[in-house]
Amino acid sequence: MNDDLEAAEAGLGQGNSSFHKLGKGIITFLRATLGFEPEIMREASERLADAEAQASTDHRRAQRNSHAYRSAIYPTGSEFALCHAQSQLMSAVVGVLNESLTESIKGFYKLRKAYITLDGILEAESRYVQGVSGVGHYGPGRRSVDSLRSNRSARSMKGMPGGFEGATRGKRTELSSIHPHDKQEASGHELDLAQEKDGASDVEEFYDADEAIDLPKPATYTGHVELDGVNGKLADLSVDTDTRDSEALLSPKMLPIREGMLDHDPDSDVFANPIDVFIHTGANLCFGMLLIMISMIPPAFGKLLFIIGFRGDRDRGLRMLWQASKFHNINGAMAGLILLGYYNTIVGFSDILPDSSSSSGDDAVEGYPKERCEALLADMRIRHPKSHLWLLEEARMNAANRRLSAAMALLNQSSKSPLKQVEALDMFEKSLDAMYMHDYTLCANSFVACVSLNNWSHALYYYIAGAAHVEQYRHYKTSSPKAAAIHAKKATELLREAPKHAGKKRFMARQLPFDIFVTRKLSKWEHRAHERNVELIDAIGVSPIEEMIYLWNGYKRMDPSQLDASLAALSWIESTSHNPTWTQESSDEHAILSVLRGVILRNLGQWDKATKALTKGVLSIDKAELKGSHKDDWTAPAAHYEMGVICWMRRRDTTGVNENDAKKDEREANWVKECEGWIEKAAKWEAYELDARIGVKIATAQDTLKKWRDGKGRG
Repeated sequence: MNDDLEAAEAGLGQGNSSFHKLGKGIITFLRATLGFEPEIMREASERLADAEAQASTDHRRAQRNSHAYRSAIYPTGSEFALCHAQSQLMSAVVGVLNESLTESIKGFYKLRKAYITLDGILEAESRYVQGVSGVGHYGPGRRSVDSLRSNRSARSMKGMPGGFEGATRGKRTELSSIHPHDKQEASGHELDLAQEKDGASDVEEFYDADEAIDLPKPATYTGHVELDGVNGKLADLSVDTDTRDSEALLSPKMLPIREGMLDHDPDSDVFANPIDVFIHTGANLCFGMLLIMISMIPPAFGKLLFIIGFRGDRDRGLRMLWQASKFHNINGAMAGLILLGYYNTIVGFSDILPDSSSSSGDDAVEGYPKERCEALLADMRIRHPKSHLWLLEEARMNAANRRLSAAMALLNQSSKSPLKQVEALDMFEKSLDAMYMHDYTLCANSFVACVSLNNWSHALYYYIAGAAHVEQYRHYKTSSPKAAAIHAKKATELLREAPKHAGKKRFMARQLPFDIFVTRKLSKWEHRAHERNVELIDAIGVSPIEEMIYLWNGYKRMDPSQLDASLAALSWIESTSHNPTWTQESSDEHAILSVLRGVILRNLGQWDKATKALTKGVLSIDKAELKGSHKDDWTAPAAHYEMGVICWMRRRDTTGVNENDAKKDEREANWVKECEGWIEKAAKWEAYELDARIGVKIATAQDTLKKWRDGKGRG
């Protein structure tokens, strides 16, 4: 975690224990997830498989060895069970990021395997807390949620995660046998990892998916993205032999909620033994990350949750990561990195969020706990002074708090990281910040540099670089025709290069959403250029760079002056002196302009103007006019979502309101009710472009609104 992976490799190469092999797996995992290079991902899969096998062997040996470490908290061999689960969890992430649908499904399956082992370790912690306190941690008169799960779900602590009792094995394993009932209730006092029988492995359990089968439209929001092959494989999936049990397993009400979480500080006598520290921090890190990761699965991929067999719990996951981050070891550092990444990027992408706690204490997890995040970052910078990862997170933190200039200063002043993957992250962050700051030259150059540092989405990199030159062309078009011509040429070259790279990188056998978006945009502009008999640069509609800023939620990172600059950039397209054909422009282009302008005005706190822009420019248009070949159909659902955001923001608007006004709560409830109406409409929208991306915002909004209702006793 100090950017010296070569030294780490050298040290870990001196041993062959589960811990050494897990360490080497972590190193390659970090390289793989930071850079997405196919060869590194393959190496990570191989190393993690080796670590998983070694951990299983060492676990069996520990259980037979009378001299093995005996913890007061955990079952014998739990340290190796944790290594096993950590290997599976990282292997699952690599699998899901793989371009193969089969590997992705296997990855989701491994998530469930890791969950079962980690759940057993944390159950041991709960028993310990219960024993020390002398009081049942579920409270009097309340049946344990875990006891329900152990009676009804496929959890057997005597079975190796993945080697479920009763699973039929033949030439081809049926998916319907993934979650069979246990023959007996687990004792909860062992963590035996039984081996796969007859040499069977995950490779034999999954085959390429057949052709897609349309699924019936669900009552609740699940998105509209169709995965080639996955629907046919999952359409008839029976997660449990009893449908009612499988639905209960997936229900959030069935999640194990342990009020007796072991949350002692590192200097507590409870953690006198370093093995206990390793188990505690590792279990909290992995289970916390798992709960958050599952909770953030885009609704469009919700069907895959049936493979995992449970849903995420974002709040609980965050609390577990905060607990792990207290400790000065690799698990604590990883937990800190995940927390900062979550708050500075995931939270920054959403708008309808719980109110941030004003406290900097241990309970500050919702919204954006600014003081707690700053304290964590300062601590990590002290622990790992040479790591660029923490500098990157500090830059992201500045951007999340609308301090883009400070963020850019950090990214510019730091030396290059010895890790190519971290350097690529630095460059991508600099590219985005330059885009938000309207530094078009730096934006274009930085995104072009990303092409040689990272192979995630070259189509997107070329597209945004070209869009930056479009803005410069428009700026110089009347004042300096020579400069405008230079930028027109660069913009045209870069934009036409973008579609050539679309589809080269895939996620779960599907083309990346932005690759599809970029290809459709270029097709639209080329069609308009041919139809109007103009150059490509003059066929482009509403500012593509401002559109990208919105899709990356960059307006949330801008200060008022930068927001005003965006308004000025948008005004070019409707200026008759610069663009005399605007009045004849298509409805979808007018809708794009209205959505972007509305979001900017909302970020400036001008609620009424924002509402007017969205209502007049999008909501008053027949949605049929926004659909069709080449058209941007995402604007209508986005406008509904944005109306919901405005209502959410206005619920706490105290302008002209007496602090002691008895109707204050009623006004808030009315705004929230209206917000729910808009979000519900957006959630039920038919399939549209960028559905998965906007769908993540919608799902977060739904979760926030549910928490508000529960908190007000309106659930």
